[in-house]
Amino acid sequence: MKLLITIVHERDYSKVSESLLAAGYKFTKISTTGGLLRDGNATLFIGVDEKDVDTVLGLVRDSCKTREQYVNLPPPEVMPAGTFIPNPVKVSVGGAIVFVVDVERFERL
Repeated sequence: MKLLITIVHERDYSKVSESLLAAGYKFTKISTTGGLLRDGNATLFIGVDEKDVDTVLGLVRDSCKTREQYVNLPPPEVMPAGTFIPNPVKVSVGGAIVFVVDVERFERL
């Protein structure tokens, strides 16, 4: 058995969850926050048989798209010395990060 720890942007969550549920995969969702942009994310814990890992990865891949967004960086007083960026910066957001972890033991109690 494998545990897929899947982090998706909050805008992609509904599409990902609908895809997973329609395909018969159950998961647990935790609301999380990204470190760089402080955007909302959804972290999904998905337990699957090893043979289903690629199928689930495909569903997540098809449901999450990266997009570009302009963000304002923190004010200069909280940035390292010598750093100043007066205009918003374009960054890529979205997509998914997936950690595939071996599960030594699973029990439903």
